[in-house]
Amino acid sequence: MRMDWKVLVVATGLTLAGTMGAGMAMAQGPAGAGATTAASSSNSSSGGTHSLNPIKWVKKTPKTDNSADASADRDAKLTAKLQSAGVLAADKDVKSACSTFKDVVDCVAALHVSHNLALDFNCVQADVTGVHTGADLSGCKGDVTGKSESLAKAVHTLKPDANAKAEAKNAEKQAQADLNSN
Repeated sequence: MRMDWKVLVVATGLTLAGTMGAGMAMAQGPAGAGATTAASSSNSSSGGTHSLNPIKWVKKTPKTDNSADASADRDAKLTAKLQSAGVLAADKDVKSACSTFKDVVDCVAALHVSHNLALDFNCVQADVTGVHTGADLSGCKGDVTGKSESLAKAVHTLKPDANAKAEAKNAEKQAQADLNSN
């Protein structure tokens, strides 16, 4: 009885190995003369050629200059809106005023906070971005360290008696509203 069990296990193993080997050979596709033709006809019958490379599955769309046009259009509308509200000086535009900021929304919030609290925008800009432009910063309160800081901290530095967090939050809401309306 023990011998029959061993024979059964060996026979099952050989059967599985044979089945798997045949499946692997079939998965490799045709070989020999005419294999390229047979492989291409099997691909075209399944709906065309299909790459097994996952990088080729991602559709690549070429970048167009529409984003630059949209950005310029947004900047022009935003400039007009901020100038009419008195937030941006008449001789400035958003692009030049925001050149040191990473995001336009941060710049517009800094413009609003400087307008709302009657602060020098150059001081707010230098504190928030950490970038010193050629502007005169001698009238700025506190140290202009060259390190970037939050808008609330800049407000606290420049106008300690103001509620810095509330003013920064209000300016950020105004900036977001300005950008959403364009």
